[in-house]
Amino acid sequence: MIESMTGFGSASLQSDKFTIEVEIKSINSRFLDIAVRLPRSLNNKEIEIRNLIKKNINRGKISLNIFLKKDGAENGIPNYDKNSLVGIAKLLRNIKADSELKEEIQLSDILSFHNVLFSDSSEYSDEEFELTKKALLDSINKLKVMRGEEGEQLVLDLQNRVNKIESVVDEIVVLGKESVKIYFQKLKERAKDLVENLAEYDDRLKMELAMLSEKYDITEETVRLKSHINQFRQTLDSGVEVGKKLNFVVQEMNREANTINNKSVSLEISNSGILIKEELEKIREQIQNIE
Repeated sequence: MIESMTGFGSASLQSDKFTIEVEIKSINSRFLDIAVRLPRSLNNKEIEIRNLIKKNINRGKISLNIFLKKDGAENGIPNYDKNSLVGIAKLLRNIKADSELKEEIQLSDILSFHNVLFSDSSEYSDEEFELTKKALLDSINKLKVMRGEEGEQLVLDLQNRVNKIESVVDEIVVLGKESVKIYFQKLKERAKDLVENLAEYDDRLKMELAMLSEKYDITEETVRLKSHINQFRQTLDSGVEVGKKLNFVVQEMNREANTINNKSVSLEISNSGILIKEELEKIREQIQNIE
């Protein structure tokens, strides 16, 4: 299935004393670019978390945020023990009285007892990390659902545009068969105004016609362009590394459209070539968002 690179997913799970919230979003990128924002307690799991994303997403700029709360501590910020706080303050006041110090007790004095004051909730068990991975996978699946839904809309749009291009190419094929003859006839009419006895130059004119037919014939370009259209459709149907392949096919289609415009001696064909290039540009913009 073809997926867009734009999407969002979130999940929230909890156990008795543990809550996790995960948010993941993605936007366009030529490659897989992952940025993670983790609580301090999960820093040692970053590689494992990145690998889990890589297994499920191939392309896009990914932003992941994980929020953890355990025993009232959010994202690794520990709770302080109120009883310990009271005891530390009392201890400092006694020390101040016994030493007859005049300085006021500062917050920094209390925080110097951080090992006593703060409870350590930064360590997460294997069971809790399994819950974290489950929430992450849940959010990734929701992201992929959104990317898939948008991908379906992109496919419909691309199919409509490539169908329009094919229709224009069919018109060019018909116009191309007559355009060189019409162009030669115009040159012949102009020659009549300059040469009294045009019959004397009949052989020369026939040779010029042959040269013009070869120079301005666009049959080869239209055949290749229709071949690229088929490749475009086959790539859409394959659903495998679609974005990069489509980008290459569109480049080749654009090359043939340019050649048709350069060789054309018909205003109608030139206008049709411009229409093809306009549709190709819209297609190129769309496929930048395909994984």
